Amino acid sequence: MELEQLLHKHFGYSSFRPGQKEVIEALLQEQDVIALLPTGMGKSLCYQLPAYTLEKPVLIVSPLLSLMQDQVEELKRFGEKRVVALNSFLSLTEKRYVLHFLEQYRFIFTSPEMLLQQQVQEKLAKMKLGLIVVDEAHCISQWGFDFRPDYLRIGDWLSRENRPPILALSATATKKVVRDIRETLSLKAPFEFMYNVDRPNIHLGRVVVEDKADKARWLMHHVTETAGPGILYVSSRKRAQQYSEALLQEGVRVAAYHAGYGVEDRQFIQQQFIAGELDWIVATNAFGMGINKLDIRQVIHESMPANIENYMQEIGRAGRDGHSALAILLYAEGDEELAKFVVTGDLPTLHHVDRYQELLSQQIQPIQMLKNGELSETAFRVLDYWLQRESSEQVKVRLNHLALEKYNAVNEMLQIIQTKDCIREHLVGYFGQKLQKKPENCCENCGIHYDVIKKVRLKEKKKVKMATWESRLQQLLMGN
Repeated sequence: MELEQLLHKHFGYSSFRPGQKEVIEALLQEQDVIALLPTGMGKSLCYQLPAYTLEKPVLIVSPLLSLMQDQVEELKRFGEKRVVALNSFLSLTEKRYVLHFLEQYRFIFTSPEMLLQQQVQEKLAKMKLGLIVVDEAHCISQWGFDFRPDYLRIGDWLSRENRPPILALSATATKKVVRDIRETLSLKAPFEFMYNVDRPNIHLGRVVVEDKADKARWLMHHVTETAGPGILYVSSRKRAQQYSEALLQEGVRVAAYHAGYGVEDRQFIQQQFIAGELDWIVATNAFGMGINKLDIRQVIHESMPANIENYMQEIGRAGRDGHSALAILLYAEGDEELAKFVVTGDLPTLHHVDRYQELLSQQIQPIQMLKNGELSETAFRVLDYWLQRESSEQVKVRLNHLALEKYNAVNEMLQIIQTKDCIREHLVGYFGQKLQKKPENCCENCGIHYDVIKKVRLKEKKKVKMATWESRLQQLLMGN
């Protein structure tokens, strides 16, 4: 059966989006593949369709539980019953059941941490997989070295002989990140498909304010006077709570979202947003990856993103339906210093390296550092991973290098904010690409008329039926 026929039979689509067919054909020829496709371009289809040709289980390694659950639910909506998420949501009894019948599933979603559990590896070693997918593969580079080292351990497991093809998926990646993906996953001469990172329907705004109080005034006015759905990214859980409570007082349908909430609470808030029961989410960067909501009209950053990659990932959640959307970044002088403090906050220090070795010399398990509250869980994971592989001096050099990389990444983001040239052109160039064409209302420096925003009033929603988001964005951007 032709690929187009399979596409229509299983998913109801008549044609492929750019890149999908090329990626699928390479996989069916048993090639490893790195595919960079923007959010909303149908990355998931690149492994979903081959599963119906290969007739062997497809293993998908996914970074977040919420992302995993979304993908499982999406497949179920298409009528797929042989799909499972092997994760910490399962009870011990459920996990045993899933493992016992694992080869009978067509799609198996799991996390890097679960993948590396011995009983899971033993079961997978007995199975013939058709394909292994590493979703959001940029996390290998961005998270693996300094957040979740289990991403780096995936490569050890994948380096075995007679493995199936590997598909590494991401929305954005620099040449360095692509190199990290290629090396960490032990890919063999992979076919690489790199779609242009530009999203012309996302209009890039930047608002420079005096201080934190000025930001709050601008945001409260803007969110209450303009159309959502939208995401407001903030730097801390505390600020997420403060903004959500203040906006609730103004009648905005809003909720805070951060890692301080339990998994079930976060899922509930996420589902409310997807279902249209909430107009705004005020979130730390814990929110958004893989969110399947097409009509997000605004993404606002109250605080400076840690790097350009994160910024592009986060604004890429807007306008997945192809209609106009806004990405607005607020900046006050000194924001870069806070960003540098935040990005290095979870790195272990040189003192922690010495303390780890001191405990070992006393025949005390270094985990005691975590129990005593001497460092965070993230910092301990990083420290433990590298000190099992390198000498103390090598680890100290590595930590200094990581901190310097993070400082440089913040400075690169600052250059984007401070440029007087086209912001879009700078962003696209950062990923080694060229801007093909500037859209109307391209960016702050090319021209966006913010006085128009004030004419769009959400508070009328309770009295009259609202116009579509599309027409409101047209008013907002074009002055109609």
